[in-house]
Amino acid sequence: MPAQSSPEIPDSASEPEGLVTEPMDIERAVMFLDRHIGAGGRTPGWYVEFSNMIPGAGWISGGPGYRQWYADDQIFLDSSAAVSWRWYKTAQARVELPTLAHSRMALGSQVRWQDFTQVNFFGEGAASLESWRSEYRLTSTNLVGYATVRPLRSVGIDAEIGWLKPSILPRGGTFQAERPDTRDLFPRDIVFARGDQPTFILTELSMTADTRDFPGHPLRGGLYRAAATRYVDRTGAVFSFRRYEAEAAHFLPVGGGRVVLALHGWIAGSDTNDGQVVPFYLQPSLGGHNTLRSYADYRFHDRNVALLNIEARVALMRHLDAAAFVDAGNVAARISNLNLEKRSYGAGLRLHSRQQTFGRIDVARGAEGWRLLLRLTEPINLARAAQRTAAVPFVP
Repeated sequence: MPAQSSPEIPDSASEPEGLVTEPMDIERAVMFLDRHIGAGGRTPGWYVEFSNMIPGAGWISGGPGYRQWYADDQIFLDSSAAVSWRWYKTAQARVELPTLAHSRMALGSQVRWQDFTQVNFFGEGAASLESWRSEYRLTSTNLVGYATVRPLRSVGIDAEIGWLKPSILPRGGTFQAERPDTRDLFPRDIVFARGDQPTFILTELSMTADTRDFPGHPLRGGLYRAAATRYVDRTGAVFSFRRYEAEAAHFLPVGGGRVVLALHGWIAGSDTNDGQVVPFYLQPSLGGHNTLRSYADYRFHDRNVALLNIEARVALMRHLDAAAFVDAGNVAARISNLNLEKRSYGAGLRLHSRQQTFGRIDVARGAEGWRLLLRLTEPINLARAAQRTAAVPFVP
């Protein structure tokens, strides 16, 4: 979007008062973070990239980024690179014309390169065992072109076409190096029946309505999205498929925003012609810090997935919330067999300004035990609503 700043909202005036008085040190820390990394994408020049990693990359990542507007905000350029503490790497560059048709239309293109060294895979299906844990390395290059039309300020209709080249390699990295390689544990998987993965041509049409007050820390409003995507295996082999998604998130303030109820639902279904399959790295998955929080990242894979998150947040202090949550979902080979039998329960803390969440701690409990999660992002992650390139691996 062009370099237009949102109206300045005094933090002390807009943030609900908490149950207890906030220490000055916390307020100063939040003001510092908001000034330096909470600008969203509006500030031109150099910035620190925190947000382009997938679950499993580790709790922190970062790298340099640079964005600038040219020709009276008619051309937007952005590039960034990042590395995580588990040595996951990503780089991207984007060019966009954001103000066509009186800012109701945008045209752009983006290229992204990724190298994820230790991605979990437990086998397909809801009955996969925790002991089947394996890891693989995924690299990919993705180039897309896109157009967005905004009939209303809060509604966007997007069309995309892209080229995707993934590669599946032996696991890399040094974190818990004793885990088996996916190729060794699942040697009969059709992905390993070919030496190289195919090149895909992908097309997508989606519609998104976003009425959240601040996407990085919403107190009210919602996001609603529907999308249809087609992946065509350019070799003409067996990996062509279609995916359909529907998603909704809504945030309900209570007591002047001192309590916020966050509701999120997501369903994705895959469809293939006879003889075609969805490769495991493009199958929907559940598990991790933004889906089923008590389960490992990518714990369950299959062609179809359903997810429900319910979270209640209470303002302990002006910039610190306590939260209690329930996550429920499952995967299935047939969409008619989906249910919400996999569940997580837990509680946590969120540090934030009025516009941005800077850190959170969650403790979650489920059928496979306890998990402690430390993250620098909003817990109900809706990044794919703004993502242009393909999600590889495909995660909520």
